[in-house]
Amino acid sequence: MSHHGLLIVDKPAGWTSHDVVARARRLCGTRRVGHAGTLDPMATGVLVLGVGKATKMLTFLVGLDKVYVGTIRLGQSTVTDDAEGEITDACDASAITDAEITSAVAHLTGSIEQVPSSVSAIKVNGVRSYARVRAGEEVALGARPVTVRRFETVRVERSSDTPVTVVDLDVTVEVTSGTYVRALARDLGAELGVGGHLTALRRTRVGRYDLRLAHTLEQAEALPERGIVDMAQAARAAFAVRHLSDNQEQALRHGQRIDVDATRHDDPVAAIGTNGDLVAIMDESGEMARSRVVFPAG
Repeated sequence: MSHHGLLIVDKPAGWTSHDVVARARRLCGTRRVGHAGTLDPMATGVLVLGVGKATKMLTFLVGLDKVYVGTIRLGQSTVTDDAEGEITDACDASAITDAEITSAVAHLTGSIEQVPSSVSAIKVNGVRSYARVRAGEEVALGARPVTVRRFETVRVERSSDTPVTVVDLDVTVEVTSGTYVRALARDLGAELGVGGHLTALRRTRVGRYDLRLAHTLEQAEALPERGIVDMAQAARAAFAVRHLSDNQEQALRHGQRIDVDATRHDDPVAAIGTNGDLVAIMDESGEMARSRVVFPAG
């Protein structure tokens, strides 16, 4: 297969992101497949894969904002901060009011310092944190700045079907890259004094790539070009666009800098050639525009 671009997958529950990449490599007939940010096995939804030359785009897509819908259970804490881990503590949440929930959610919205879940993929001295936890080690990760642009509760349901009364919240969150929704669930429970964990999570958008563009791997197998979004089209959806002249294209392909366009952009810019192909991802933050990565012609 010679097609290059992005494959927007609707990841099924129970699969790791590596599982999806391995299946996509067989589906697309190439080992040049990577992803722009993982999803936990429990989570479903948008997973952006780069195929062929488009793997070079992934570096610029990892940092895009993400949107999730999920369910947070107040009244129970788990070792993994989600439903896949063993319950470590339970506390009756029946006295928690809607007003208290609203106040705690507001406190976790905006620019915050978040301690990632100890079972995250963050490396500690070269070893993934989750691997250290599974080996029985105590792992204490440092807080890092993240931005929760939106944290909205859309449903509140109280249940006595568990040993203690729990409160289930259906939520929608929009966050910057590096934010852990599991940690938001944990911290919301801590804020309310009853503990909390995530019981369901679905990613609905990465940057401008949403579920409308996503296919299951089974659906992709039956689609022309396996449902891969052409590189230029994919770049137009993610970045500001600059159309090049033939001379500018040749300059970028030879590692030269070109004049900054009148509409200067601080973020990465997709440079499109006269034939409509993606030529490069450019940086226009300096006095001259330079390529950060150039894509081979053809």
